[in-house]
Amino acid sequence: MQKHLPKFLTMVEILTAIAPVKQRKVKGKVLIDSKRCKACEICIAECKEQALSLGENINQRGYRFIVANNDLCTGCVNCALVCPDAVITVYRTNVKKKKESTT
Repeated sequence: MQKHLPKFLTMVEILTAIAPVKQRKVKGKVLIDSKRCKACEICIAECKEQALSLGENINQRGYRFIVANNDLCTGCVNCALVCPDAVITVYRTNVKKKKESTT
């Protein structure tokens, strides 16, 4: 008989389930240099959209590092501004509206 173990969700999965993706004019994409991140968590506290969370993996320096849920990111850049090691880069893109066909 095989026992089914409960699935443990990552913080990104939990936050995505709690906070549905909003439609925005500007979308952000967060890139984190995971090799240099020390997981001080200052960026997590500063992110109003809860797009950042502490990852489960460990980098080469022995620290867990921050991961981003880019579906929630608005591109506000607050996380990059407060990062003491400047390991966060944020890109902003304009969201293109889908044109409805009139056929």
